[in-house]
Amino acid sequence: MIAGRYSVDREIGRGGMGAVYLGRDEVLHRDVALKRVGLMPGAQTPDLERAEREGRLAARLNHPHVVSIYDLVEEQDVQWLVMEYVEGSSLAQVIRADGPMSPDRAAQILWQTADALAAAHTAGIVHRDVKPSNILLTGDGQAKLTDFGIARAEADASLTQTGLVTGSPAYLSPEVASGQTATAAADVWSLGATLFHALAGRPPYDVGENVLGAMYRIVNEAPPRLDDAGWLAPLLENTMATDPVHRWSMAQVRDFLAERGETVPVPEPTATATATATAARPVAVPESHTEVLAPTPVAPVAAAPVQRRSYTPWLVALLGLLLIGAIAFAASQMGGTDTDNTPPAAEESSSAPTEPAESESPPAQVDPAAMEAFVEDYVQTATSDPKAAWPRLTPQFQVASKGFGQYQKFWGTIERASVTNVDADPDAMTVSYDVTYETKSGSTTSPESVLLTLVKSGDSFLIDGES
Repeated sequence: MIAGRYSVDREIGRGGMGAVYLGRDEVLHRDVALKRVGLMPGAQTPDLERAEREGRLAARLNHPHVVSIYDLVEEQDVQWLVMEYVEGSSLAQVIRADGPMSPDRAAQILWQTADALAAAHTAGIVHRDVKPSNILLTGDGQAKLTDFGIARAEADASLTQTGLVTGSPAYLSPEVASGQTATAAADVWSLGATLFHALAGRPPYDVGENVLGAMYRIVNEAPPRLDDAGWLAPLLENTMATDPVHRWSMAQVRDFLAERGETVPVPEPTATATATATAARPVAVPESHTEVLAPTPVAPVAAAPVQRRSYTPWLVALLGLLLIGAIAFAASQMGGTDTDNTPPAAEESSSAPTEPAESESPPAQVDPAAMEAFVEDYVQTATSDPKAAWPRLTPQFQVASKGFGQYQKFWGTIERASVTNVDADPDAMTVSYDVTYETKSGSTTSPESVLLTLVKSGDSFLIDGES
């Protein structure tokens, strides 16, 4: 019995950060997963600071696709993390049992993981060990992210030793493999590497016993690609990008996967895969997890997370205005104009400064010249370097363009493009123009009229549609 409350049944998993046991909460009468935490590989004494950090960080996330943390208790100088028990299999086990996944099935699982990671990044938490064995799957296809044993808050770098690489080598980002501090962008790479594993049936890097050799390839070689990734090819390219600045945010990854992932039913795991119920890495074939010394880091720049727009404040404001209008109308019908009839919200506003608040100023007008310059530069870039132009499309439009392969197939035939009659409409966020293409075979096309729909992206734009 642990802490006078949790009985222990059997060991159900073991990973680099501790063993996991199936237990029973004798007070609430429910199964739980009990993880012995704080003892690092090769260490003789527990790292209590690390144990407490894992519990604290994971408990900050109340998310349907994160394994819930119930308690952190101590029994005879041993720290135990009490967690939600997930009956099912890890993604690694399912891949071993069923082989490579189709793009649609992989997307249905990984959009849930991306949603959990996007929430973690919003909370300032970097997981740092995203991989197939840390994604648990229930019988009905729900994904649960687990094992925050080496996660850290971005604001607290003191808990990570400079030059110490922590994580699973096959899924490490290049900057982390070279000794730099993990940021949210490192999780994006690791999720891309996990997607690669799901689609190929194998990790993107064969580590074996040569860990340093694998890390050298990660840092110095071009990221591996799959010829049969289907509509997920753009995701691999924009997650497994060597430079973290060129990676999508986790929110962009989530939204891209959700385009089709939320609507695709996932077959139940095979009997082989579901035979083991786990809340950690599988016992039979544990994935390598290591810590090695690496060069002194230079902190990378991570893409800023993009959050889904919330309409709640607008609805509240609208309802407030309607209420004020209704009261004012009733007062006018009774002929009352005294301040006694002014609703409380109006009384508060009457005591505020008379100068308009900065937020009440009308939004700045988009410069049409900037829109036109963006489109002209985009066309020339697509002609000379399609790979550089591809990130200027929103994830949704990349999907509509049927992936980078089709995009490059078209632009690869164009020698030059002449753009004329460029006209921007800032209100509609569109730019129209006429274009004539000269192909590499020497032919010239007739002028075509094109209308691009743009969206703001920082100080620039992205293309969201074409007609």
